[in-house]
Amino acid sequence: MHGIQIQFKRLRASAVLPTYQTELAAGMDLSADIDAPVVMQPGDILLVSCGFAMALPAGFEAQVRPRSGLAVKFGISMPNAPGTIDADYRGEVKVPLINLGRTPFVVEPRMRIAQMVVARVERAQVIEVNELTDTARGTGGFGSTGTGHQPM
Repeated sequence: MHGIQIQFKRLRASAVLPTYQTELAAGMDLSADIDAPVVMQPGDILLVSCGFAMALPAGFEAQVRPRSGLAVKFGISMPNAPGTIDADYRGEVKVPLINLGRTPFVVEPRMRIAQMVVARVERAQVIEVNELTDTARGTGGFGSTGTGHQPM
């Protein structure tokens, strides 16, 4: 199964290019391209280099998301999850990590730190109107369709 082609350029020889870990994985793992381990204290935000740049085709984006294992086991997430890489960006891919855990966390060189999902995007045409079409929900906001929680 093959999809679109994406060009990748290593900016450093040590960079690990994104890799799907299983045949049906939606996301490619992104790895830290750092020279030495970095300790993240609880609450720290760290911008981690991946050591490569890429060229996405027009009509696509790359969504950078936390890795579930790091989030569940250590509280490591991304402060802007998901992050978006636009098709016209040609700079180095970097991942902002945040330590939401209660203990220090060590980011190791070549550690898989995030995942990247490539997705099609549509450009919307903005049309200003005086009135919007009505729906059954209408202006009901957060929680207006229920929470799925049943009282005991």
